[in-house]
Amino acid sequence: MDFSERKLALSHEILMQVEKPSQYTGGELNSVMKKADQVKVRFAMCFPDIYEIGMSHLGMQILYGLMNTYEDVWCERVFSPWKDLDAIMRRDHIPLFALESQDPVKEFDFLGMTLQYEMCYANILQVLDLAGIPFHATERNEEDPIVIGGGPCVYNTEPIAEFFDMFYIGEGEVMYRRLFDLYEECKEKGISRQEFLHKATQIEGIYVPSLYDVEYNEDGTLKSMTPKYEDVPERVRKVLVKDMDASYYPEKPVVPFIRAAQDRAVLEVQRGCIRGCRFCQAGQIYKPVRERNVDTLMKHAEAILQNTGYEEISLSSLSTSDHSGLKELLEELIGECNRRKINISLPSLRIDAFSLDVMNKVQDVKKNSLTFAPEAGSQRMRNVINKGLTQDDILNGATLAFKGGWNKVKLYFMLGLPFEQEDDVRAIAELCNEIAKVYYETVPKDQRNGRVQITASSSFFVPKPFTAFQWAPMDTMEHFLDKASLCKRSVREQLNQKSITYHYHEAGTTIIEGIFARGDRKVAAAIEWAYKDGALFDAWTEQFSYERWIKAFEECGVDYENYIFRERGEDELFPWDYVDCGVKKEWLLNEWRRARQEVTTSNCRDKCSGCGCASYQCGICVKKR
Repeated sequence: MDFSERKLALSHEILMQVEKPSQYTGGELNSVMKKADQVKVRFAMCFPDIYEIGMSHLGMQILYGLMNTYEDVWCERVFSPWKDLDAIMRRDHIPLFALESQDPVKEFDFLGMTLQYEMCYANILQVLDLAGIPFHATERNEEDPIVIGGGPCVYNTEPIAEFFDMFYIGEGEVMYRRLFDLYEECKEKGISRQEFLHKATQIEGIYVPSLYDVEYNEDGTLKSMTPKYEDVPERVRKVLVKDMDASYYPEKPVVPFIRAAQDRAVLEVQRGCIRGCRFCQAGQIYKPVRERNVDTLMKHAEAILQNTGYEEISLSSLSTSDHSGLKELLEELIGECNRRKINISLPSLRIDAFSLDVMNKVQDVKKNSLTFAPEAGSQRMRNVINKGLTQDDILNGATLAFKGGWNKVKLYFMLGLPFEQEDDVRAIAELCNEIAKVYYETVPKDQRNGRVQITASSSFFVPKPFTAFQWAPMDTMEHFLDKASLCKRSVREQLNQKSITYHYHEAGTTIIEGIFARGDRKVAAAIEWAYKDGALFDAWTEQFSYERWIKAFEECGVDYENYIFRERGEDELFPWDYVDCGVKKEWLLNEWRRARQEVTTSNCRDKCSGCGCASYQCGICVKKR
């Protein structure tokens, strides 16, 4: 089947009425066409945000490519229609459709949603609504697709648990083949939807919320979460790729018709992070660190560039500077990209002599800004969060950068971290001033390309599950804004204030994100209420309404303050404790105590701290032994 045989779900008249119509037509380079009657499983892979964001997500490209290598499976893509098309689809009763076949999503066997950010939760209901699929898993029948969620948000699924039939916890390359085999077997034998869900719990990484009874204490905290059947596991263990070199990687990714947020080829160099920052959820849930070797990476890079026509390639990981073969990889990649006249986009590397030398080789004569992420202004707070970065490291990096010709620096911080004091907030401005001072002391006046430009940004802290700070309280809206105001005033007090620009994140979004990240099943009612009241695309500042969400919690009797504004007891049962991500809760609790004492912990490469992920017997955990 080719694209010319399709009938578009939207008429030309409708396509002419909506913004960027090509995001709804499919047919892009490297997209996959199959015949629906020649496959056994149809999988609608949904990113519940707009096309430009979803098409920039590597995980979606990996699963799309992998599933379509299976002859019996056809994976197609689905995105949230923007509000202009959303209104037309409702008016004209047009069901949500997949891009490749343009068939209604309701006709598929599976609807899979990748859950990357809590503020997309209202869009989950938009997708179900437009597809004609009941919101609640308990209301679906044999004709409805199996709705499955994956991605980092599944490390606390409970606020959205009742909207999904199942969740896949871990990395998608590992267990989907087994899940599809089970589905095909159940379909052939006429086994019911509910029995399939029950059988699926025997596959590692699969969590079926409807098969667990949940009880609460009088104070609203979780009392118990118990499987309804003896063969349903009490805890669901994440699955992960153990050999990155042998795992699937998309060498023919779909190339969007319109410019995506990340309009370039992507080369994933490793998964996991050795650093152990106490605020970082990704650093824990993607443990242990697993690298791809340089030969594998070069093979992927050459194939992707050949198959896409991209003019730029970027390296992807949580901490690319920590890849043990980075120097060799960059040398080979620079040679290959120079030959092809391809640009290299580097992630935020540690600012040292090697990194700056590489940047000089890959960037134009016009220097782009360099990025530092100190996360905290004072050394005390950097010890609390286990950042592993001293002020000398930062200033020495700035010195090297300024000597190398850069005069623009971006700095990222967080406000509202545990144990933060006023002096720590002021220290953000003081650090910015010290960096500006380094520029004026390092670069002679006759060699300066204008004033140094330092842009400092602060987000507000959310204590996420599976971090050392999962016991910590969040600041209130008032406290967040007071700290941002103090930081802004402190910048104005600095000698080099004219060289410093300060911005801070929207605090209301942070509060709602924290509720979704730390909530339980009671939150679902408020999500549904807010969606019906108009909540949609909350990840977009202009679409977000803090007041709507607070009203939703109040209308539904959800004590949202209980989820975020209190320190949790060390023995409290968390809504996410049913997940085994490899990192032991006892180890995280010890890290919480060490944070209180301002004691740092070594990174994984220097010394194993015994977090528990060695049980996976792969990656750095094996090499360290």
